[in-house]
Amino acid sequence: MNWDTLWAALGETVYMTVPSTLIAYALGLPLGVMLVITRKGGVRPMPTFNAVTGAIVNFLRSIPFIILLAMLFPVTRVVMGKAIGTRSVIFPLTVSAFPYVARMVEGSFNEVDSGIIEAAQSMGSTTFQIIRKVLIPEALPSLINGFAICMTTILAYTAMASAAGGGGLGALAITKGLNLRQYDIMYAASIVLVILVQIITMLGSYLTRKMDHRIR
Repeated sequence: MNWDTLWAALGETVYMTVPSTLIAYALGLPLGVMLVITRKGGVRPMPTFNAVTGAIVNFLRSIPFIILLAMLFPVTRVVMGKAIGTRSVIFPLTVSAFPYVARMVEGSFNEVDSGIIEAAQSMGSTTFQIIRKVLIPEALPSLINGFAICMTTILAYTAMASAAGGGGLGALAITKGLNLRQYDIMYAASIVLVILVQIITMLGSYLTRKMDHRIR
């Protein structure tokens, strides 16, 4: 077992996962906010906009990652400079994840007590103030937990990134482990992936509890 190869694969996995998660949340968070405030009975109802945006989000969510990866080859080449490689995979990972994030954010905000929102509205709060001072603070524990879930989901997608020449632990387990029957490499890469998922999950759960004012 070559430990240098394993560490390099771990670095590639982190390199693909972290930026993809951050960008997906940067896109998915405002999109989720818009889905909440423009729904029927929301802070600023816009039923047509909400329906169209929701349909687009649902469409993107319904496409399996491996198919989306192939569909986005031409766009990835334009955006990232080339369609294959570890760095290039960040773009399709982001496109695949941000609709998922938008729905998770929407679900988190839907858990906020409507009475708090109505109280803010009665005091003359603007839409932006309601989002910044009510929705986000109240939903913060759920948003943090959603961030961890999103990161583990993207981490799982990186295993399929080898189809586009991406590296990482998943590619190592498949190309150098399973395909070449070097099962020690396959098991080692898989175990590191599992450990990585457990670390992210535990950290997400810890931060969720720390930020949840209801259990203090």
